[in-house]
Amino acid sequence: MKINKEGYRIIFITGLLCLLLWGFIYYLLNAREDVGVMWLSGIVLLMFWFFIVSFFREPRRVKIHDADLVFAPCDGRVVVTEKVVEDEYFGGRELMQISIFMSVTNVHINWFPVGGIVKYFKYHPGRFLVAWHPKSSTENERTTIVVETAQGHEVMFRQVAGVVARRIVSYVNVGKEVRQNDSCGFIKFGSRIDLLIPADSELLVEIGDPVVGTQTPLARLK
Repeated sequence: MKINKEGYRIIFITGLLCLLLWGFIYYLLNAREDVGVMWLSGIVLLMFWFFIVSFFREPRRVKIHDADLVFAPCDGRVVVTEKVVEDEYFGGRELMQISIFMSVTNVHINWFPVGGIVKYFKYHPGRFLVAWHPKSSTENERTTIVVETAQGHEVMFRQVAGVVARRIVSYVNVGKEVRQNDSCGFIKFGSRIDLLIPADSELLVEIGDPVVGTQTPLARLK
């Protein structure tokens, strides 16, 4: 299993803390007097460390390129499909919003849903409401990214931090050409991504549908 580079430091620090905690328990209880507790604490701490390691897993997936399709930028479950008015970049234009909630058990790498030129990027500091809260899209810590495709479609997506997520990593640079389904960032722990596409796009998913990043088409651009 490949581990994403964003996890190296956290995995090392977590492993060290687990080892120190187990050593403290060993010293406090004395293993000779309560071997069962020592084994149990060791197993629990090891399982917790493996959970942290698995969170930063980086799966190998076939990259699909289709200029007419908008692919899922992350793993998770669709929680919103509705038309909204967008003011940050599009000046009040009506767009179709598709939101995907990422639980702590999902892969948390993010990918470009379309290919093209990065036209806009902005980081917004903010709150840490639960990621499924309607106001999280506008009040939580987040990034906003707009990519213009070769066909002239502008597609926006936001990396939104949740109540557990405390850091958003983005590899985006304005003016850079990007390929569909290439990695664009990482959100550490539970979070969501909002995708805003032209309102006349053909929606291919419904609320509640599970999606796989780079593999599940969300919509077809007209």
